Amino acid sequence: MERGADPDTATPSSPASAVKASGFRLTTLLRSGVFISISVPFALGLTAQVGFLTHQIGFLSPTIGTVAAGWAVSLTTFAAVLGRMATGYIADRFDRRPIACANFIVQMLGMAILATATAPAMLYLGCALFGLGVGNTTSLPGLLAQQEFPKEHFARIVSLVVAINQFSFAFGSTLLGQLEQIEGSYSAGLLACLLMEGLAALIVISPAIIRYSRQAHCKGEA
Repeated sequence: MERGADPDTATPSSPASAVKASGFRLTTLLRSGVFISISVPFALGLTAQVGFLTHQIGFLSPTIGTVAAGWAVSLTTFAAVLGRMATGYIADRFDRRPIACANFIVQMLGMAILATATAPAMLYLGCALFGLGVGNTTSLPGLLAQQEFPKEHFARIVSLVVAINQFSFAFGSTLLGQLEQIEGSYSAGLLACLLMEGLAALIVISPAIIRYSRQAHCKGEA
């Protein structure tokens, strides 16, 4: 699967081209489906990510102990480095939306394991899978903006995406804390994180699915 069209050669009907043709307008950008499909999924993903990482020790310690939980945090960080290196290797070779979607799905798998497992080995596996996407969740929004928008607007668009993400993930820790206090366990909080990751994967991939469907339709008519 090859990468999508270069932003500088996008078709006139694309939102990216509309931004380029008319100059940078904040209202136009905020209504753009392309912008929404970058800012919203990563706001959701980072809310889940920051929420879990903040409560990771509290979640793991009662099951595997404080020392083992510390090792799990280290494993999560190490996996984040590996995940970012792998993404950096393939980011310029493929469309970045499927990469972002896969990143969320891997984190979903990790969260599903963490929400259901009690064996230490499985908890370590869940942390490792979740960790693979940790670094990418912060770097992929910029890579997607670079792919989807004209380069002359890149700095402003990325700054706006980051601002939205920061506002959103500021509530992640509180969300999990409140759910844990209400339920008496992290089950509801982990389920909320799982749902946010799933919704993020769906939103971020939707423009690519539409784009590929149109291309296939055009080829079928040719």
